[in-house]
Amino acid sequence: MLADQFFLIAHEDRTGKSRLHPRATGLGLAAALLGELMMQGRVRAVDGELFVVNPEPPGDALAHDVLDLLIAQRHHRELRTWLAFLAQDAADRVGERLIRAGVVEPVVRRRLLSTHTLYLPMNSDQRNQAAWIQVRLANILVQGRVVDITDRALSGLVAATGLTRHVLWDLPVHRPGLGHLHSVVESLPTDLRELVDHTEAAVGSVLAAGRR
Repeated sequence: MLADQFFLIAHEDRTGKSRLHPRATGLGLAAALLGELMMQGRVRAVDGELFVVNPEPPGDALAHDVLDLLIAQRHHRELRTWLAFLAQDAADRVGERLIRAGVVEPVVRRRLLSTHTLYLPMNSDQRNQAAWIQVRLANILVQGRVVDITDRALSGLVAATGLTRHVLWDLPVHRPGLGHLHSVVESLPTDLRELVDHTEAAVGSVLAAGRR
């Protein structure tokens, strides 16, 4: 699913550490969870606001939980507010979904006064699966291939959060992918393009605040 793929690109497969500022990672994952619901026809984004258009529960438990929350809080519609709210625990919730899918395993790191859980591919099959998502997306972009809606949304969120340099990391080889990436983002449906634009703005605000 979209958020699972974004998670695996956004985290180092050997250490489990985020490749981005953790809040930027959370915003990207929050956007990916909303993007899943958009692609399933459950919600729409219009002029910066979210609307539930189909309350039928999705098959995935996490998507179901997010939709239930949107339904219960219908009076809160601002997309940026939902991105910030869902970002608070999106990494853990998506990480837990990946555990259930057998893609990663939890690794608990103890600190002086707390513990922190990382989500790591622990065997060769899991590592290959995690690494392939990044390689596959790079190949699609470099070759200029037609991509499905999930890959288009993933490409948009990669660009919006600053992960492009981790997907298209070899500039001489991957340079053609940069132009195709722009075309892919431009081709997104209105809802998903609005989601990507708001995510990029939210990430920019986080990074700007961090530099002050």
